[in-house]
Amino acid sequence: MASVLVVEDDQFVRSALIRHLTEAAHTVRSVGTALEALREVAHVGFDVVILDLGLPDLDGGEALKMLRGITDVPVIIATARDDEAEIVRLLNDGADDYLTKPFSVEHLSARMAAVLRRSRATAAGAEPPSRVIQVGGLSIDLLRRQAELDGVALDLTRREFDLLAFLAGRPGVVVARRELLAEVWQQSYGDDQTIDVHLSWLRRKLGETAAKPRYLHTLRGVGVKLEPPQ
Repeated sequence: MASVLVVEDDQFVRSALIRHLTEAAHTVRSVGTALEALREVAHVGFDVVILDLGLPDLDGGEALKMLRGITDVPVIIATARDDEAEIVRLLNDGADDYLTKPFSVEHLSARMAAVLRRSRATAAGAEPPSRVIQVGGLSIDLLRRQAELDGVALDLTRREFDLLAFLAGRPGVVVARRELLAEVWQQSYGDDQTIDVHLSWLRRKLGETAAKPRYLHTLRGVGVKLEPPQ
């Protein structure tokens, strides 16, 4: 059971989400504007926020940035927009996951469960098996959740750090996409776009491209591996 804030201005969608989440034994509050969402989050402790982008007073992307200024509560974006550049921007701005409308209640439940598992594991203070991973010029401090490349700090989102740390912990090993979904995203199924978006953004921050990789190497149809430059 979780405390959920639904931020959605479409009354039909909002009612359906409230009904489904309540039937699943979650405690649900709902608002129809970004400003109401900010007030709710500032005064009430939530476990997860489901955020629509097409809000009447403020774009959901801007609302996300403002939410991140006051809380680390997990945010799942619920949107009809499927532009890759916008998805990348939202993930980089602090979204924990996204769903493209229309989506099934089962899909929402699976994404919520995964986000909540990660959030609660972090809150419980589960420690990684080792403190620092060194791969070539990459240095990854698991406890501090900080990464450096050639002595320069990398500005990574939470998910980018998790992905980098997981691959760096298995240098030279090809990791299947299904395993990445299970271990990094805590999902038993999903589409490759989620992984591709994060890999693309992570490559930019490492100063490389898929065509000219340095650390991150994609084997088409097999998976991804991280290894130091030769």
